[in-house]
Amino acid sequence: MPDTVFGPEGWTPDRLGDLQGKTYLITGANAGAGFQAARTLLNKGAKVVMLNRSTERSQAAVSELKDEFGAEVDVSFVRMDLSDLAGVRAAAEEVLKTVPRIDALICNAAIAQVPTQKLTVDGHESMLGTNHYGHFLLCGLLFDRIEATKGRIVVVSSLGYNMGIKTIQFDDMNWDKNYHQNRTYSQSKLAQMMFAYELQDRLAAAGKTGVEVYVCHPGSSKTSLIATSGNLATRIMFFLMSLSPMVQSAEKGSWPEVMCATEDGLEQRALYGPTGRMEFVGPVGKGTLHAHAYDKPVMVRLWDVSEDATGFTWQF
Repeated sequence: MPDTVFGPEGWTPDRLGDLQGKTYLITGANAGAGFQAARTLLNKGAKVVMLNRSTERSQAAVSELKDEFGAEVDVSFVRMDLSDLAGVRAAAEEVLKTVPRIDALICNAAIAQVPTQKLTVDGHESMLGTNHYGHFLLCGLLFDRIEATKGRIVVVSSLGYNMGIKTIQFDDMNWDKNYHQNRTYSQSKLAQMMFAYELQDRLAAAGKTGVEVYVCHPGSSKTSLIATSGNLATRIMFFLMSLSPMVQSAEKGSWPEVMCATEDGLEQRALYGPTGRMEFVGPVGKGTLHAHAYDKPVMVRLWDVSEDATGFTWQF
């Protein structure tokens, strides 16, 4: 059963203390839940570095945040396209040059429900390539900087992990034979979770317990995710759904990732998010985690496939 240790209202940003001196990196932070997470953290005095694909939208987001919190608020962006592994490497290099500490890397960016199969510049199915491989590489490149501050990695997944085929289609990672906008998306979000849980295991085995790794999801929230990449029918359906009480604001959808980046005493082998109806909405806490998300042989194999796909070998 879902539960929350934070009382009937669940976790809320009221629990946050002063975050002066802390630095948070957020991918996909110029809109939706990522932008709202940035707002919440900045409001408590943190420094936020956004890693976004669009320079224009990033500049607009920075400008909006400075208008809200004052010109002196410490928010900036580094341009990064998660679907381009060379671009991820360049962005990570820029971060390592300009960001001296990382208290949490929040892997928030994603694309969803891409209607027809598309490949990244590196030849990977676009949702797997962006949502999983891009973040897998980014976390690896920034890991030493995160470890230096005993920081955190927060993976923002989706309840979609529990739909589709519920495993990794190793014989056809690009879904050449059976591409489906929903099932293929579900696999990309499951892959992100498996990365996080396998990383937990590898850190524990290496005695590197300073870095904490958490997985969360926003529930059903009003964000631009579907509007950005879904087809017309999907966008219309989600718009109609967004008018129902089963969908919450992007701000509330951001609370699980802020909680995972800041709250002490959380359990790592868990899934955090709304705990109300169908876990789409409601008080934020620890939700239901289905066992296929940490199927050990699949996690190990996916890790090897991911290192091969990204050309990056993690060193523990």
